[in-house]
Amino acid sequence: MEIEPFLRLAHVAGAAVLLGTGAGIAFFMVMAHRSRDARLIAHVSGTVVIADTLFTATAAILQPITGYLLAREIGWPLTEGWILVSLALYVFTGLFWLPVVAIQIRLRDLARRAAAEGAPLPLAYFRLYRIWFACGFPAFAAVVGIFWLMLNKPDLTLFMN
Repeated sequence: MEIEPFLRLAHVAGAAVLLGTGAGIAFFMVMAHRSRDARLIAHVSGTVVIADTLFTATAAILQPITGYLLAREIGWPLTEGWILVSLALYVFTGLFWLPVVAIQIRLRDLARRAAAEGAPLPLAYFRLYRIWFACGFPAFAAVVGIFWLMLNKPDLTLFMN
């Protein structure tokens, strides 16, 4: 049995999970935030934290593994320009995603506390939300860039021989 089709499927599915979960989480967090309802935000952000843990984190761990195995199976050197740029964008995305997860947990906790106390959302919630929102744009753009690189595999020469 040939393993390359399975690796290709696993890698593409993982990429789709990263893009889809990221976009879905962003959508639901923004929509909940727009309500300014602490109970709704607490519920949605609680679900978002679970989704990030189950789906995004799992895919983020498996993605470089399936990518490495796929490249090895096909015979692509990891020094290919498009692969190196993809890896750099992957690290770049992770540098935004890790703080975003911590922020989501904090947003959830602040909203839960406000809901339990029947109080409005605190100013700290709104400051953190702005940071969370701003971090999404470069991370999402980087993931789209990785998709483009994976699909087009451009001939990029990064280092001279």
